[in-house]
Amino acid sequence: MTQDQLSTTFHALADPTRRAILASLTTGEKTVSDLAEPFDMTMPAITKHLKVLEKAKLIERSKQAQYRPCHLNPEPLKDIDKWMEQYRKFWEASFDRLDDYLQQLQTKDKDDE
Repeated sequence: MTQDQLSTTFHALADPTRRAILASLTTGEKTVSDLAEPFDMTMPAITKHLKVLEKAKLIERSKQAQYRPCHLNPEPLKDIDKWMEQYRKFWEASFDRLDDYLQQLQTKDKDDE
């Protein structure tokens, strides 16, 4: 059974280390060593995180001589944004109804004075 891309992306984003790696890549391409520096973990552990991010297509690694620099691929994040849009509309409508209700209460309070 294969997972859909959205599930793979959410799985990759579920880990705080992987989210931190992605945040680091928003400033530009970095080597694996650069990405590993802020973490107190082994290089093989960082490599496992990078493989999860690669599988989710959130990062891409290229080869430049002996280096394997990583860069962010934002496309899967756009897919999450599209998926979240339906929930965003739901919450906006809920907040609009709450706002209407609160305005009715304020009007009623003013009328009672």
